[in-house]
Amino acid sequence: MGYLKDFQTHIANHDYPSFLKLWEEYCSGDELEAEEVCEILRSVKASDIAEPFGRHVERILPLWKKMPEDQLSHEVLKLIIDIQTTNNENFAELAYSYLKNRYSDQKHFNDKIRLIGLRGKEKFQGAISNYELLSHMDKGKYVFHTGGWGVGEIVDVSLVREQLTLEFDYVPGKKELSFATAFKTLVPIPDDHFLALRFGNPDLLEKKAKEAPVEVIRMLLRDLGPKTAAEIKDELCDLVIPASEWTRWWQTARGKVKKDTMIETPEDIRECFRLRKSELTHEERLQKVLENKPDANTLIQMVYTFLRDFPETLKNNEFKATLVARMTEMLSYKEISPSQELQIHFFLQDLSQAKDYPLIGELINRFETIEKIIDTIEVLSFKKRVLMEARKHRADWKESFLDLLFKVDQAPLRDYILSELVGIKADVELKQKFQDLYTHPSRHPEAFMWYFQKLQTQEGIPFSDKQGKIRFFEGLLILLSHIENNPEQREMVKKIHALLSGGRFAIVRQMMQSGSVEDAKEFILLASKSHSLSDHDQKIFHSLAEVVHPSLTKARKKHEPAADKDTQVIWTTQEGYLKLQQRIQQIATVETVENAKEIEIARAHGDLRENAEFKAALEKRDRLQGELKLLSEQLNRARVITKDDIVADEVGVGTIVDCENKKGQKITYTLLGPWDADPEKNILSFQSKLAQSLKGKSVGDKFTSQGDELTISAIRSFL
Repeated sequence: MGYLKDFQTHIANHDYPSFLKLWEEYCSGDELEAEEVCEILRSVKASDIAEPFGRHVERILPLWKKMPEDQLSHEVLKLIIDIQTTNNENFAELAYSYLKNRYSDQKHFNDKIRLIGLRGKEKFQGAISNYELLSHMDKGKYVFHTGGWGVGEIVDVSLVREQLTLEFDYVPGKKELSFATAFKTLVPIPDDHFLALRFGNPDLLEKKAKEAPVEVIRMLLRDLGPKTAAEIKDELCDLVIPASEWTRWWQTARGKVKKDTMIETPEDIRECFRLRKSELTHEERLQKVLENKPDANTLIQMVYTFLRDFPETLKNNEFKATLVARMTEMLSYKEISPSQELQIHFFLQDLSQAKDYPLIGELINRFETIEKIIDTIEVLSFKKRVLMEARKHRADWKESFLDLLFKVDQAPLRDYILSELVGIKADVELKQKFQDLYTHPSRHPEAFMWYFQKLQTQEGIPFSDKQGKIRFFEGLLILLSHIENNPEQREMVKKIHALLSGGRFAIVRQMMQSGSVEDAKEFILLASKSHSLSDHDQKIFHSLAEVVHPSLTKARKKHEPAADKDTQVIWTTQEGYLKLQQRIQQIATVETVENAKEIEIARAHGDLRENAEFKAALEKRDRLQGELKLLSEQLNRARVITKDDIVADEVGVGTIVDCENKKGQKITYTLLGPWDADPEKNILSFQSKLAQSLKGKSVGDKFTSQGDELTISAIRSFL
């Protein structure tokens, strides 16, 4: 399709002269590529150059006549007649002869010829398409309305009245259309078309989608063309698969689609799934990639993923031999690093199914440390395999494992290292490691969270006794206070909050019950140092401690803040109040909805553990929910300032304060609510430090601002 892209570029640029010049060149060729000319004519038909081009489309007819008589040839002629605007005698004879040869034995043939304009031969643009639509018109048949009414079912047809009655997807009630209108707006849909099934028998389509999801997605791509994951969801979610079941269904379906040999799966979420013209086996797909000679790391990742997803391909001995040859060939490359060489030998061992492979042990021992091997390997299972081989072949494995325990990032690797060290009873060394971990949790926060959660479910490991769990719980609260203001640790902070509040604060309750009065006091003190724990969370800590240790009741009351009218009420002007309401509405009705779409689009990409877009969308959701909760709470405490609330005898909310410094320079401050504040105009929030220092002062009183002593000369009401 060497010409298609150029034609489409000219159409997109509205460059009709260049398009026409290229068309003349195209028509002067010796033969047509049927699929290409179909795509060119479809692009023209949907563009704004269709009408002027209609006078020149007939130049392609000599080449069309050379095409073999098949469905593509039929589509090309149909598009030519759709686009032509001359309605000349030659076109009329061609269209009539073609239809007569193809459909003359059909019922009402002559009536249809009259209805499509070929009897009078005055105006018959779209004659072949219109004839086929007329032939399709029958009760129970389906059509698509190009004007936005969706799929429709024909419930009645009258050749006498030249009219049909339909029920549509998106329009209530029955609609009557004249044939003339139908020719302009309706496209026939076969009974087995995806849209016909979705409209006519959605229950059957839902059943089929659940039993054979790949078959339904193939049908969708065949009938509707390439679609992104989000577009597939638009076509299926709620209409075929209930929204509550969508995520689980799509995750299962996508895994099967990825393995289908007829569907091309995109690498990027923004790209489309496509139906291939012919089957491409998994072996052929990998071999095509191998022909491009990717770099070693890319190749290792690719082959590993391929063998993990399609292990059945190894039953093909020819393909297996090709893979072994490719891996062996790579070993001869000078640029291969030691860790890449090791991973290639892992492949060769698996492909040969050899139990003993001495070369791997030799390679493992060549490295200065195990950590250096782990750091240069990306495949998780190969990292663990390195550890297993090091356990067998290296004398320093114990020291290396102890050193790596908190350095490795993946929990499965930590689990393996811990199990091996526990297995050889390295209790003293492990106890020291974990003691350092709970004493200084912020040094290795990920490792701390991993071990804290393990302590809740596993016995027989260091500090799994009651006192050990108490020490780690203290470490958890210390970690929270250390990282809560670090933007890079937002996920960790949310994880800790979820742990603390999960099961109605089950862990906090358990720790209060396990610990002494002194332990409970320590928990409360540590929790109070965390700014991210709300007042409600703090009260729960106190309440749970009080249940176990009633003597702490006084401590709880001591920590409860006194009700202060000024700190509870948030003053604002009417404009500030409306601004807050608008922000709440913006979050609730616009930003939250947009974020929900972002989450679903990102979720559709699959593999949620490695999906950065999905994590970012969830973080945004949390931020929006947090802001919405905060603003809603503030709205409930808001009070619009009235004239009766302002006392001009002293500085307070709603007052304008005129001041002078020692040089006689004048400055004015206005004290309003936080949503009205504008520092550039000296409008202060009454909650600000300066406003609080001014509160209660009268004319003649002095105060300090930015190192300058000021005297209040006048106090006025803002209103």
